[in-house]
Amino acid sequence: MADQGGAPAAVPAAVATWTPPTWDEVVREHADRVYRLAFRLSGNRADAEDLTQETFVRVFRSLAEYQPGTFEGWLHRITTNLFLDMVRRRQRIRFSALPDDAGDRLASTEAGPEHAFDLFNLDPEIQAALDALPPDFRVAVVLCDLEELSYEEIAATLGIKVGTVRSRIHRGRVLLRQALAHRAPGVRPAEPGVGPLAVAEVTA
Repeated sequence: MADQGGAPAAVPAAVATWTPPTWDEVVREHADRVYRLAFRLSGNRADAEDLTQETFVRVFRSLAEYQPGTFEGWLHRITTNLFLDMVRRRQRIRFSALPDDAGDRLASTEAGPEHAFDLFNLDPEIQAALDALPPDFRVAVVLCDLEELSYEEIAATLGIKVGTVRSRIHRGRVLLRQALAHRAPGVRPAEPGVGPLAVAEVTA
């Protein structure tokens, strides 16, 4: 924005000197986080691998133009938007495993397959209840109750108003409580603001 004299506003020094990370650096630091989110949204390995691969393809294509900000938020936004696109095009999409070379680069650096299964898989009934939610509700609940983003962060990630985020989370939690009510017979409903996923896991 120009000032009253017509000169352009000064660019902050930190922004002017910022050097974007390489794609390999991004993959090493963020692959596990992106895969975890993709898995929680999609509920299965094949879709999560496909979403993870496509997320990093998008990152590779636009990394040079990325402006300094919340990098994790940028990755959340790419992953969730790709998931929603996938759901909308679901009947026309066929998934396949990652190519060998991409798999080597995107695989977890230390965790073995058993540990990865425990880390990324929710209880089957909880995952099934999540999968049954409308996609917009599922994204909001996962970002809030599993990824622990604030309402403001979710709103920024999805490009929607905070009020819309609150509504989607509330409605998603209501549906989850209904689907998982049998897990805690006789237990009072969760207090407002308490994620039903945590309640379900405690009472399992």
